[in-house]
Amino acid sequence: MIIRSKSISELHEGMGLGKPAHPLITIVDTENLSYGEELIGMKFTSDMYCIALKDKGCGIDYGRNAYDSDNGTLIFTAPDQVFKVAKAQKLNEVKGWMLYFHPDLIQKSALARKIDQYTFFDYAVHEALYLTEQEQQTLNQIVNLIRHELNGDTDEHSQQVLVSYIELMLNYCARYYERQLTTRSVQNLDIISRIETLLKDYYQNNDLIESGQPTIQYLASRCYLSPNYLSSLLSKETGRSAKDHINDFLVEKAKHLLLSSNDSVSSIAYSLGFNYPHYFARVFKQKTGKTPQEYRQI
Repeated sequence: MIIRSKSISELHEGMGLGKPAHPLITIVDTENLSYGEELIGMKFTSDMYCIALKDKGCGIDYGRNAYDSDNGTLIFTAPDQVFKVAKAQKLNEVKGWMLYFHPDLIQKSALARKIDQYTFFDYAVHEALYLTEQEQQTLNQIVNLIRHELNGDTDEHSQQVLVSYIELMLNYCARYYERQLTTRSVQNLDIISRIETLLKDYYQNNDLIESGQPTIQYLASRCYLSPNYLSSLLSKETGRSAKDHINDFLVEKAKHLLLSSNDSVSSIAYSLGFNYPHYFARVFKQKTGKTPQEYRQI
């Protein structure tokens, strides 16, 4: 059974907290939370987005990943993501905060149209954002501004101000994630090498014919990463998306087949996992500037 919180009020009730100051957004201080062993193994989800800053492992598993970290770690969850309680928690055991906001809060704002661009809401927990002390202070300042707005008088500008603070926080987080990807460049190069090996093995094992083209999900799962995090990493390190890496690999194989065999273009397209030859021709021309037939005449 999965227990769902559909609103901020239901969330507060489930956590044993008082009435929320706002129906669509709240800040929960983690030191005020406690739960016993009777909740271990229970699954929870909500209709809300959550940004959570924790100072250490909080006894919660998201998906298949355990959350366990050092100081200043930020995790993001989107609506419908499921977490499971892995251990009990005492009052004042975990320091930090959780910012929950319902999609209705941003529904009529520009943020609603770009929220999907903040792909870290779909990162796995082990891809959490590890903050420097200064970065943590910056986000804490924004949280304090949101607290001040929630505790003040509500007027016609309140919702716009709250949404602006959330967007500001997300923009800082995007910057911090770029910094994290940069500082992990050596580790990232190992992953890029792993991607190249996976693609070569996939081709040599004839998986293209049997299973179709490798997907971003396939590559990410074998690197123990989420698809969005892998795409962000590759874009940062190479300037090319995960899909570009797959297509570039396939086009290189197509070049070899076009020049070393008499197979038809359609046959080559199918052997490389393309369901439609015209789509293969379009991808090939995008990458080389020539159609497959033109390239074969070289």
